[in-house]
Amino acid sequence: MSGIEGKVVAVTGAGSGIGEATALLLAERGAKVVLGARRTERLEALAARIERAGGHAAWIRTDVTRRADLSGLVGLARERYGRLDVLVSNAGVGLISPLDELRVEDWEEMIDVNLKGVLYGIAAALPVFREQGSGHFVNTVSTAGLRVVPLQSVYAGTKNAVRTISEGLRQEAGDGLRVTVVSPGAVRTDFTDRMDPQARARIDRMMETALSPDAVARAIAFAVEQPDGVDVGDIVVRPTAQA
Repeated sequence: MSGIEGKVVAVTGAGSGIGEATALLLAERGAKVVLGARRTERLEALAARIERAGGHAAWIRTDVTRRADLSGLVGLARERYGRLDVLVSNAGVGLISPLDELRVEDWEEMIDVNLKGVLYGIAAALPVFREQGSGHFVNTVSTAGLRVVPLQSVYAGTKNAVRTISEGLRQEAGDGLRVTVVSPGAVRTDFTDRMDPQARARIDRMMETALSPDAVARAIAFAVEQPDGVDVGDIVVRPTAQA
């Protein structure tokens, strides 16, 4: 038996990309997955795909900018499966642009999704984990926070904020809770769809050597499958060719 089999895992941003790949892989390895995203048609299709393969999946529309939605996601896990073992906070947006363009609304959206969305997840899951005496937070950050470059200031700031909060949470967690941050590099997803054209052209060039979302899913699975008492704190996974 793997260290994943039987675990109840909630995933935000599960409608596509890394979240979808993570849900599929964990379900394949025996987890019961609870899917959260805004696009319900994708969640329904993903849950059906998992169940056709013999897995277990539940889903609920989840906008991570709404605290109540994260409470609903955690609540569904407990209602359907009796507990929650892992929360993968993966939902994120990268509305990258030059600061001179003053896209303040985009800055606010990145703060709301990338940062506050993770905090709302912590607020929903932490009391449950404390009650159970165990639990695992997996937060998707980015290599953009490790190597800050032009056009990515606010995006990198939100990801580094999550990195800092995750480290503080780890230190406060005690010996029953685990905290992992996963920093993907360039990954082939729909991440660039809403970017500033200048930024998109730069990122699209990186996509020529980008990872499949499956590569990041395997990194997340590695952290989740570790035995009790082993906390994989930080994983960086990026294309070999990425600077």
